[in-house]
Amino acid sequence: MTKVTELSIEEFKELVHRTVEDSLESVFEDILALSSPKYLQSIMEARKDYKEGRTKAFEEVFDV
Repeated sequence: MTKVTELSIEEFKELVHRTVEDSLESVFEDILALSSPKYLQSIMEARKDYKEGRTKAFEEVFDV
């Protein structure tokens, strides 16, 4: 594993740039998802299904 102190200035800048870019992209996707009433409804339904035991095992869903 590379230590931060071993990075060149350009490598460090690129690392920070990618980290910030990935974080902003994730936040933007969350904002889009959470602003959708249909998406929020699906989350509420999924939580209700989970609480009521309406779930499937990973192996059942992916046939493994």
